[in-house]
Amino acid sequence: MFRRAARLLVSLVMLLAAAFAGTVATAGTAHADGCYTWTRTLSQGASGADVTQLQIRLSGYPGYGAVLAVDGSFGPATAAALKRFQSAYGLTADGIAGPATYSKLYALQDDDCTPIHFSYSELNRCNSTWSGGAVSAATAKANALRTMWKLEALRHALGDKPITVTSGFRSHACNDAVGGASGSRHLYGDAADLGAGPHSLCTLAKQARYHGFRGILGPGYPGHNDHTHVDHRSSQFWSASSCGI
Repeated sequence: MFRRAARLLVSLVMLLAAAFAGTVATAGTAHADGCYTWTRTLSQGASGADVTQLQIRLSGYPGYGAVLAVDGSFGPATAAALKRFQSAYGLTADGIAGPATYSKLYALQDDDCTPIHFSYSELNRCNSTWSGGAVSAATAKANALRTMWKLEALRHALGDKPITVTSGFRSHACNDAVGGASGSRHLYGDAADLGAGPHSLCTLAKQARYHGFRGILGPGYPGHNDHTHVDHRSSQFWSASSCGI
């Protein structure tokens, strides 16, 4: 009888262990499976769609005044951005994307590939289709995704305190309704207006210089005393005279 009880106890322990292992495996892959899963280690010289996906998430780590190209080619700039990302999150800054880097990226992204602290709905209060702007709906939405990853980097650099997006993508109709400039970057989906909150507008404008934004307009620039505007225009233009920019 004792042996039978012992066997039953061992069987129960094994069943519980198996169930626990299955739970852990599922939990460990949930974020990756819901969005995008990297299947190889990436380093300088690599190319492909998986490099492009990595670059999108590193868009906010190009360094002061720089912009990281999202071209699917893992060069020195991508390696440098990856090292900054790794350092920011306490990982070994070796410029090689492997399990530890991917684990952190999986933890930072939702199932739709947006960073956990920002959403498509935040970046588009105009319509649900992303249409009617200066570019195709698909391009506008893709631009907004890159902007969100830049904002996630900005948020982390400022202590992981909330950042409020007051305006993102606009169709021509939405832009006209708010009196936006005819060539506004909001029409392209790559702009965001940030409101004051835990951080001052000047703090946001100053820090944004490190996170891949070519356009930064803030207090002191006409019409921008109540928000800081960031975007991805073709050439650098920073103006927030009240902030020393």
